[in-house]
Amino acid sequence: MLAPVRGILAAQEIKPQAKVLATDRGIGCVTLDYDALRGLDNPDDRLF
Repeated sequence: MLAPVRGILAAQEIKPQAKVLATDRGIGCVTLDYDALRGLDNPDDRLF
């Protein structure tokens, strides 16, 4: 009834071993910048 179901691992940092394990089990990996999602990261405030 729920098929197809897709898993996603979302975090600020994903260790290589966790990424390999997730990929082997069919789970996607996404690295997020939480400050950017909250709107705290203003590109105008950066030097680079």
